[in-house]
Amino acid sequence: MKSSINHLLLLSLIYFCGLFSNARAIPRQRPFNNTIPALLIFGDSIVDPGNNDYVGTILKANFPPYGRDFANRAATGRFTNGQLPTDYIISYVGIKDYMPPYLNRSLSIDELMTGVSFASAGSGFDPLTPRLFVHTLPNVTPLQKQLEHFQEYRKRIEDAIGKGKTINLIRKSVFLVSAGINDFSLNYFTTRLRRLNFSVSDYEKFVLQHLKEFIQGLLNQGATKIAVVGLPPLGCLPFIITSNTIPLTGRRCVERINSIARGYNVLLQSELHRLQNTTPDKETKIYYADFYRPLQDLIQNYQKYGFEEVSSGCCGTGILETSFLCNPKTPICSDVSKYIFWDSIHPTDRAYYFVFQAFRPLIDFIIKDAVATN
Repeated sequence: MKSSINHLLLLSLIYFCGLFSNARAIPRQRPFNNTIPALLIFGDSIVDPGNNDYVGTILKANFPPYGRDFANRAATGRFTNGQLPTDYIISYVGIKDYMPPYLNRSLSIDELMTGVSFASAGSGFDPLTPRLFVHTLPNVTPLQKQLEHFQEYRKRIEDAIGKGKTINLIRKSVFLVSAGINDFSLNYFTTRLRRLNFSVSDYEKFVLQHLKEFIQGLLNQGATKIAVVGLPPLGCLPFIITSNTIPLTGRRCVERINSIARGYNVLLQSELHRLQNTTPDKETKIYYADFYRPLQDLIQNYQKYGFEEVSSGCCGTGILETSFLCNPKTPICSDVSKYIFWDSIHPTDRAYYFVFQAFRPLIDFIIKDAVATN
């Protein structure tokens, strides 16, 4: 039974992550005399506002019921019912209301200069992750390709405002990297391909090595303010619960997998600290964004936040559906505000909002750093 469930997951989830009902607008503001001109985002479905709409993959979310609580009830390609954490962040920082996808070629230079997301749902640090389903899901954008898109972005900005102003824009901008969930939740624990060659410890080191190379690539391109998001409690994702629970025994977070996520986050923080200490540019700041504790707090103390359902999503059964299996014909729950998860992987807009609130002290700290150095 367990193997058949895993087989269904491979066919349906082909996806990887994204964490955190009703969409709410954050009044734009520039706290602490914010001088950050742009946010530049890399990663997976947590921070992909619709780049996969523009590539040849079926791993999309540009159809209902996705986006049902977004502005104008638009299914933009965000893997949730409303906004992503980066939408809340860029609005809070006072730059614009929503984060646009870079691959939308209709974006103006002004729109590009205030920030875009290069993220692609289904991606990861492990080069194998975006290629797991290459025959059925081609063209999910790997992190390395996202870096190439950034280089292209930089050239477009240079052509518009000149090299000197572009260098200054890049130095003042904040870069956010959110990936790794797919590497572990899908690549390692679901398909188990990497488990043939890597112990958990070795795979953590392998992923971190690719993360370091990616961060170094951003530094080489002039980035000086980089925030890296850690893993959430992977064992609490509905599809992870489904694939690791014996039927009829009750649905609960898988502590074994949560423990691995916590261990990885400890290693990640140490690695970021080493990168910070070895960079020759003293203005460079590398930050760690804790995703684990905010989501874990929502799940453990769900009643405090007004939630009722923590182990399944609002869309369909909530235990398997995501992407094309959460579609216009899929029934949804009657009250999404009571759910932490929208589908079997991705949190609801309301859950993302609480995660954003937990991120605010870090955002404010980055802003203060920017005011001091810009």
